[in-house]
Amino acid sequence: DETQVSSYIMANTLKPYLDAVRSTLTAAMCLENFASQQVERHNKPEVEMGCDPELLMKPVVIARNAQERVLVEASVNSLRVSIGIKQADEIEVILCKKFVRFLNQRAENFFIMRRTPVEGYSISFLITNAHTESFMKHKLVDFLIQFMQDIDKEISELKLRVNARARIVAQSFLGEFQ
Repeated sequence: DETQVSSYIMANTLKPYLDAVRSTLTAAMCLENFASQQVERHNKPEVEMGCDPELLMKPVVIARNAQERVLVEASVNSLRVSIGIKQADEIEVILCKKFVRFLNQRAENFFIMRRTPVEGYSISFLITNAHTESFMKHKLVDFLIQFMQDIDKEISELKLRVNARARIVAQSFLGEFQ
């Protein structure tokens, strides 16, 4: 019963944060096909290029705490979402680094994932107008929200497994001295 109460409290504190991220992403996902003003016959993501400031919107940071935050950078034809994953202690820092590295090696399987995240964030996604034309916008938002929930849960589970294995190793090691 105690685990249900703690998960209920966690769900209540996480829900407003995810709701704010969802509404911001939904509002920023109004992307359209826009040719580059610098190079003829090219359609580059303006949020990545940054050449024309009139095509960029103000970046929005939604933070739950100092480490857990989302940076939403939008432009006329692209949207970059950078996620800072919670890293409370050294184990979580190592697990996060390894898990993000694992995902980045498979970035081509995630059509919207960038190989290198924005400085100061754990992982970044780039959504262009081509993605919003081939995928449903609300499904892209749902994917990002689900990803945020799952990666937090996955790192917590990995931490529990590492601690359990460390406890077993310590018990067997200390058992040798008795």
